[in-house]
Amino acid sequence: MTVADALNPPKGECRQCWYHAHARDAHRHLAPRQDCPACVAHMGGRHPDSMIVR
Repeated sequence: MTVADALNPPKGECRQCWYHAHARDAHRHLAPRQDCPACVAHMGGRHPDSMIVR
């Protein structure tokens, strides 16, 4: 998947979650086995409505 694909999620998907799942650079700053705070904040379907692609 390209960076452009990672920046253009399909309808119904969270922009942040899609990017973090498909862009290699999203988690480069983390240490091995370190949780991403942004991903943890969205676990369990806790996505702000403004981040969902309509």
